[in-house]
This record gives sequence, structure tokens and C-alpha cells, in this order.
Amino acid sequence: MNIFRLFGDLAHLASIFIIVQKIQTTRSCRGISFKTQALYVLVFLTRYMDLFTRWISLYNSVMKVFFLASSCYILYLMKHRFRPTYDPSIDTFKVEYLLGPCFFLALIFNYRFNLTEICWAFSIYLEAVAIFPQLFMLQRTGEAEAITTHYLAALGVYRALYIPNWIYRYYTEDVVDPIVVVAGLVQTGLYLDFFYVYVTKVLQGQKFELPA
Repeated sequence: MNIFRLFGDLAHLASIFIIVQKIQTTRSCRGISFKTQALYVLVFLTRYMDLFTRWISLYNSVMKVFFLASSCYILYLMKHRFRPTYDPSIDTFKVEYLLGPCFFLALIFNYRFNLTEICWAFSIYLEAVAIFPQLFMLQRTGEAEAITTHYLAALGVYRALYIPNWIYRYYTEDVVDPIVVVAGLVQTGLYLDFFYVYVTKVLQGQKFELPA
């Protein structure tokens, strides 16, 4: 593992700790998209189907279990413990617009035509766009709490750090994964507008507000 991958994973972990802390300390899931969180659960369920059948390393297995468990825990908090604070009227992005194309792409672009590989490819494509409902919610409300923007920023940093990771692996290991790279670039691109506002406003101590 190289330093870019390590810091990318740490940013991913940070994003989860931030959102859990936000929900528990404010006792509210206001401003968080349940649909995005549900899509992430689906991402991890379909990606880690080999959790008990394929051993890579202790680090890999621990991370898989953590991402699965923490994502399900976030859904539990939103669906049950703090359900009254969730407003479905602003979380209206139609996830079928994401699920259908991702499944179609997974059937066509995969490395082997079997259940595990198709599900893995589906998870890669879906992760690239799973943030759409959250960004759509931001677009509808036009603003967000600072801690919610920190969560999104950590997610964006996680994906952005994987770009130098891929470059490093190409030059040191001669490894290129076209599916992961293309999906990752798309995912990183989705954060560009958000990061512009985040850097120019939130990091300057101002409230996160999208341009009118």
C-alpha cells in the first residue's frame, strides 16, 4: 500500500466519523440524504460479497467490515432513532436513474461475466454517482450545515487521493484498472462545484450557500 491509498482510506474513515458525530451530537439527520446513505450500503454489500471467501489482508478485511457496519449503522440512525428529523420532501432524487444505468454498465463492462464480478463492477459504477441525491438535496435547499460540508469534503478528498494512487501504481506496479479509474474520475468531477464553494466560503468561515 502506498501513502496516497492510505490517506485516501483515512479520509474515507473521517467522512464516516464526521457524519456519525453530526447525527449523534445534534440528535438530528437534517440535511443528510437517506437515499445517498442507502446507496452506499448497496455499494458495500455488492462489492464485498467475497468478504468470507477471499483473504487479502487483515487491513483489507477490517476495512470491509467497518464500511459495511458503519453504513448500516447510519441507516439505522436515520430510519429509526432520529427518523422524525429526516425530511423526505427534500430528498427527492430518483435513485432508479442511477441504479438502472449502473446495472446495465456492469453487465457490459466487467472483467468476468459471473455474479461476483458483475456485482463488483456495479458497486464501482454506483459509488461514482451515489453522492447525487446528497448533491441534489444541497441544490434544492441552497445551503448546508458546516459539519455536513466537512463530511462531503472528506468524501471528495478520499476519491481525489485515489488519482495519485492510480498513477503511482501504474509507474511502480504497472497496474491499471480502467473500470475503477474511469468511475473514479467521474466521481471526483462531481465534487468540483462543491469544492469551489467549500474552499471559497466554508474554509473562510462563511456559511455554505450555493450561488443563486
